[in-house]
Amino acid sequence: MTYRTSLTALALALAGLVAHPSPAGADAGPGAGTTPSPASGVPSVQWRSCPAYSDEVIRSLRVTEEQTPAFRALMKRLECGTVSVPLNHRDPGGRKIDIAVTRLAATDQARRLGATAVLPGGPGNSGYLDPVLRVALRNKEMAELNERYDIIGFDPRGVGYSAKVTCPVSQVGPEEPGTLTEEAARKIYEAQAAANQKCGRSDAAFLGQLTTESVAEDLDLVRSALGERTFNLLGFSWGTYLGMVYRSRFPEHTGRAFLDSVAPPWTRLDRHMKDSAEAAERDFGRMAAWLARRDETYGLGATARQVREQVAKLVRAYDKSPKIYTDVQRPVDGSAVADLAKRNSTEWTRAGKALAELRTATGTTAPPAVKELLGAPMMGTPVPGAPETLNMTMNLAVACNEDGSRVGFDTAWRDYQRLVKRHPATGRSWGPGVMCAGWPLPVQQATLKRSGGSLVLAGHLYEFMSVYDWTLQTRRAVGGTVYTVADDVHVSATRVPECAADVVRYFETGRIGRGCGGSAVPS
Repeated sequence: MTYRTSLTALALALAGLVAHPSPAGADAGPGAGTTPSPASGVPSVQWRSCPAYSDEVIRSLRVTEEQTPAFRALMKRLECGTVSVPLNHRDPGGRKIDIAVTRLAATDQARRLGATAVLPGGPGNSGYLDPVLRVALRNKEMAELNERYDIIGFDPRGVGYSAKVTCPVSQVGPEEPGTLTEEAARKIYEAQAAANQKCGRSDAAFLGQLTTESVAEDLDLVRSALGERTFNLLGFSWGTYLGMVYRSRFPEHTGRAFLDSVAPPWTRLDRHMKDSAEAAERDFGRMAAWLARRDETYGLGATARQVREQVAKLVRAYDKSPKIYTDVQRPVDGSAVADLAKRNSTEWTRAGKALAELRTATGTTAPPAVKELLGAPMMGTPVPGAPETLNMTMNLAVACNEDGSRVGFDTAWRDYQRLVKRHPATGRSWGPGVMCAGWPLPVQQATLKRSGGSLVLAGHLYEFMSVYDWTLQTRRAVGGTVYTVADDVHVSATRVPECAADVVRYFETGRIGRGCGGSAVPS
């Protein structure tokens, strides 16, 4: 889920050589070719031209100017197509939908080992460009994975270039900033329930089939269409849960699997928020100690306890007297202060500066660090022609279709009050867990099973978006080897060269060490 953590806004065995269709990538015209079907009834890939992106779109994908030539070269290599799958896999003869698929063929075909499917986060994140952005362009270590493996990307059903439906997204939140009252929380709950009822009934046949298990079924048909005996799996966040479900459903088609920032082996949003909130407050303890050692710079306290008290005081003060800055779209109240305290270690320098600024802030414009960290709109205006990177309808539908809690308002309000009391620095950043209020479709949960295949579970020791203990719970549920990343940064394993080298070595040899250092704490 990015794996979903804030519930108010509120993821290959060795295969033989296979022939690839030609022409490929941007040089292939619409319907230029299909992957041959080895038998009647086996799906095929309808290959077509890959999208052409403007410089503005490429920048919106966070590709730097220096990386742009390499990005364009990789797009020329990328193959793009669709695979037709049943909307309901229990009714294979019924309505069909298209799943958008990409492939970046191995550069060393003579030594090719197979295909690795990249499983995106969310639920609701696009994975269409992951072979380029998450692998080939990320760093030289990850680029090596593409030497001996085809890298497979896809948009899950409900996202991007795949078949989807979209419910109108309305802002559900308190009308006024400041301390959240029970009355305001009830209004939020009722508004969310009404929006969910309307969304869930808008196309129940489609929305009811937005589940992790359905995506896993789609992925296996993609594997078959590409002529692969097995898929290796590289999963991120919610993609780790998708990887667990795929392995459980298709163990004979699963090769090596590396799952980074591991989701829990259960799907309860109330428990998810409780565990994440506890981890966020624990990690703030590390940030507080770091700030205390630099008291001359930040002035928030000379001990971790003093910093904790100062930040908790700021949360209360800004809830009592919120500030509206003319150059920041978001009101600065206790939830905004708590959001700063919840930042991971890569942002401690800026977050510490912003917290220090809020102690003495005056005027109508935001201090520099506050504006930098809180000034961006919650959801930016999409660039024309840019691919969809997150579909909030799919995010909502998968989360709510699989939520085993479905709590009512009284329970959500009680849990929220307890959370804020127990976590004075970061608790206000969460809000009540009302994401699935009134969702009208039935609960559908996958069954996880153990298998003897190769599996690495990369857990990050201090992060809250995928709590480290979830990694241990998942190992008990499905097996595997734990690889510990000693940081608090979500899905950082492929970003840090030392860790990325281990990931690639694992896919090439099947062997991996006990862990890596991850993202460094700022000096």
